[in-house]
Amino acid sequence: MREWFAAHTQANSEDKAAQHLTRQGFSVYVPRYMKRRSHARKIDFIPAPLFPRYVFVAMDIAKARWRAISSTVGISYLICNGNKPIAVPEIVIDSIRAKENEGGYVTVRDNLADFQPGQSVGISSGPFQDLTGIFQAMTDNERVMVLLEILGRHVRAHVPLAALRPAD
Repeated sequence: MREWFAAHTQANSEDKAAQHLTRQGFSVYVPRYMKRRSHARKIDFIPAPLFPRYVFVAMDIAKARWRAISSTVGISYLICNGNKPIAVPEIVIDSIRAKENEGGYVTVRDNLADFQPGQSVGISSGPFQDLTGIFQAMTDNERVMVLLEILGRHVRAHVPLAALRPAD
């Protein structure tokens, strides 16, 4: 019976590991998302692994030469409990794949589509709770930049995305 297993890769070696595992006849899945990157006053989006340093490998452990995975180029080790690999439930892989867009990238910020630059937003928690501001932009690490009016001045503040709600 074919199941999914997780393998820990060497740093920045997800693609290399996937390529070598595929050559060995394994089915490999490396979920990706579009990561926001700021560089030299320029913001762009680049494909990045959803789970850095991990790849998923589908195999039947009764038939496959699964011990060879740990010695594959780019792989550090197969995730095991004792001497047996730990299966990742199929529903986990299916739910990740269900969140992929037409380009094959996992959509990780569905609720971001609710906010547009210039939109009035309310802050529901944290030090700026109950204040209203203007949505400016998304920053890294699930934080957003909001323009708040405090003491008659507009001040930029970074708040968690989860703390935002559309203004009433």
